[in-house]
Amino acid sequence: MNHLPSSLPPATQVSQGRWGPTHALTLLIAFLLLGALLFREGTPIGDILALLGGCGAIGAGTLALAGGSRRLIAVLAEAAVRSGVGR
Repeated sequence: MNHLPSSLPPATQVSQGRWGPTHALTLLIAFLLLGALLFREGTPIGDILALLGGCGAIGAGTLALAGGSRRLIAVLAEAAVRSGVGR
C-alpha cells in the first residue's frame, strides 16, 4: 500500500541571479586573502592592485552582460580603454 499523497507541494524556488550580502562578503574575503597571500610572497603592491582591479572589472562586465545592460558595458569598455592609454 502506498500512503504517499498523490501530489506533493511544489518545492520552494530559489531565485537565481540575485546578488546577496553573503555573496559580497564571500568575494570580499577571497580578494583580501588573495591580496594578502600575494603580498606575503613578495609581489609588489601595484601589481596586486592591478590584478584585483582587473578581476573586479571582469566581474562587473560579466554581471552587466548577464543583466543585459548595454550602457554599463559601454561605460566599462570606455574606462578600460582610457586606463590603458596612459601606460
